[in-house]
Amino acid sequence: MKLYNSILITGGTGSFGQEFVRTIIKKNKNLKRLVIYSRDELKQYEMSRIFPEKKYKFIRYFIGDVRDLSRLKLAMQGIDCVIHAAALKQVPAAEYNPIEFVKTNVIGAQNIIEASLQSKVQSVIALSTDKACAPINLYGATKLCSDKLFIAANNLSGKSKIKFSVVRYGNVFGSRGSVVPLFLKQRNENFFTITHKEMTRFNITIQEGVNTVIWGIKNFYGGEILIPKIPSFKVLDLIKAIKPSKKIKVIGIRKGEKLHEEMITISDSLNTIETNKNYFIINENPNLLKYYKNKFKSKFVSKNFSYSSDKNSNFLSIKQLKSNLNKYVVSKKSY
Repeated sequence: MKLYNSILITGGTGSFGQEFVRTIIKKNKNLKRLVIYSRDELKQYEMSRIFPEKKYKFIRYFIGDVRDLSRLKLAMQGIDCVIHAAALKQVPAAEYNPIEFVKTNVIGAQNIIEASLQSKVQSVIALSTDKACAPINLYGATKLCSDKLFIAANNLSGKSKIKFSVVRYGNVFGSRGSVVPLFLKQRNENFFTITHKEMTRFNITIQEGVNTVIWGIKNFYGGEILIPKIPSFKVLDLIKAIKPSKKIKVIGIRKGEKLHEEMITISDSLNTIETNKNYFIINENPNLLKYYKNKFKSKFVSKNFSYSSDKNSNFLSIKQLKSNLNKYVVSKKSY
């Protein structure tokens, strides 16, 4: 399937949004409309200097909140595909401001669904998080609820061709709030602070995340949760890749933080299939099973399977982590 020529991305001024825009401009030379929808006027101004409307005639910057259903309906006029990347994400802030997270992450998701159904949108892809898998904090709970809403929205499509899907992955390497920028800042201080010596994380770059979503735009059937097969790393190895001789201070796991990232539980595995590059949670949908089996030669995962960063068969070495760090530093300088 070809890429859609009219796309709206919520949270479009964030790290994912900027990389998605940069990539889709290169991959789709037939873009007719690309709407960057977000709340922050300063970020929109800064992004418009990177992607000016005078140069990119198809780009439009819309100030708006996913909490505002009427604004979403206006923004979706003439849109074929919606990428929903907007969310409140900080775990401690969610515990202190739970209602605000519910308004954005849950009610905002429902608004996306209703606006899409009432417009002529053909495809909606929502970004999820590892924290939605067996959630232990409010942020994860709101994202699990969001995932459920988007998958269930396929039951509301009626005679329209609209399809709703979800892409789930863990923390992006070097993203705001992740350990990479923190450790790089601490390399010239007295010690590194680490919450637990056995902690592991999945590793995905922002470009890999964007590529996964673009794959979904081209191939999704509707109703699936895609989880990419990605490597893991030990947080201690990340420190060794930055400055191995430096002292470490263990400060303890923070409220709502997991020792290991998890993206598929044993219970989920009963309805999980895999291809060479991805896992798909299909929720007992026979049409999805048939589609992925015929087109991608998928198969069910093994009994009692779970997908967590500590049980991964693919771990990054210290040398590989050094390479990733170098690429991250170069990419930050190029922006």
